Amino acid sequence: MRPVLLVDVDGPLNPYAAKPYRHPEGYGTHRLLTPRWEAAERRRLTEWGLPDKPVKPLRIWLNPDHGRALTRLPFDLVWATTWEEEANDFLAPLLRLPALPFIAWSEPRPQPEGGVFWKTPEIVAWAQGRPFAWIDDQITDADRAWAQAHHDGPALLHWVDPRTGLTAADFATLADWATDPHRHRGSRGATTPGAM
Repeated sequence: MRPVLLVDVDGPLNPYAAKPYRHPEGYGTHRLLTPRWEAAERRRLTEWGLPDKPVKPLRIWLNPDHGRALTRLPFDLVWATTWEEEANDFLAPLLRLPALPFIAWSEPRPQPEGGVFWKTPEIVAWAQGRPFAWIDDQITDADRAWAQAHHDGPALLHWVDPRTGLTAADFATLADWATDPHRHRGSRGATTPGAM
């Protein structure tokens, strides 16, 4: 059984923290108005007393080559993003990806302690011991320690810089890990800024 690659969108595929109006090379700008985004923005505008103000589409940057690069990795791909099923409807066509399985997050979101990201316990529960790599811009050493303590199989929690999105080095790390996940059991992935 191949390992799973759990793919976050905002950060790894959409380098939202890059300089405004200057996305990294190879990326195109897209403006998307998904039902989830529109509903969240409509609630926010109503709370601000602006119920009639039009909702602006979400600006995202995507590199169409990333779809091909992801499918070439020796993983089964799964969305691990708050976009959930909307990633298939809105992003997969732009990345030239097929429709992928996705993790449906709990509502309300869990609130783990000790600086653990809310996605981490849900991802470990979803994986059920299967080897997985996870790319996200919110991963810290607290998440790696939590996964190591609670996941029965190999796991790579790989932080991606949201200023650059996925790079050739990230793809190389993922490909190397996937060749033998058991050899890398307990591997930590990229270190987040400020973590040692």
